[in-house]
Amino acid sequence: MKKQGGFTLIELLIVVAIIGIIAAIAIPSLLRARVAANEAATIGDIRTVISGEAAYHSANGGYYEQNLACLFTPSAGCIPGYPSSAPTFLDSQLANTLPKSGYQRDYQGGPVPPGLPPSCSATSAAVYVYAASASSQNQTGVRAFAGDSSGQICFTANGGAITYTSGTVDTTTCTTLQ
Repeated sequence: MKKQGGFTLIELLIVVAIIGIIAAIAIPSLLRARVAANEAATIGDIRTVISGEAAYHSANGGYYEQNLACLFTPSAGCIPGYPSSAPTFLDSQLANTLPKSGYQRDYQGGPVPPGLPPSCSATSAAVYVYAASASSQNQTGVRAFAGDSSGQICFTANGGAITYTSGTVDTTTCTTLQ
């Protein structure tokens, strides 16, 4: 009688154990890569908001905007006389501060400057802050980020809150991103 070929239970257990060891080594690296990608995307988004506000600043008589949605729809009563066919300054997801890339977003425009000319948005601001913090600390991101009208982006290494008031980041609560 001929013996049928196949795998023994021991051989199958060894293969399963090897796959488990490889997974245990690879999964933490994949999680770190995802966190790094989320943080890089968030830094890019903050740079995009800073650039969008700079362009809006030029189109709005030298003022930023308190209402971030105006950077997505500037012709909807935000900048008087702004053509509806002209380009927008931000996409809708950034303008609506929706969670993105594992980060919660926040936007704060500074106070309306006194004596605004009629050619400017009624909700103009002299300063602004765009901030982001991890939705799930140490899983979707580690650091918290913020950028303001100065053009600088700063972060906290432990994900702690970055303090900002009246549209300006308190740089004593964070480290400037190089």
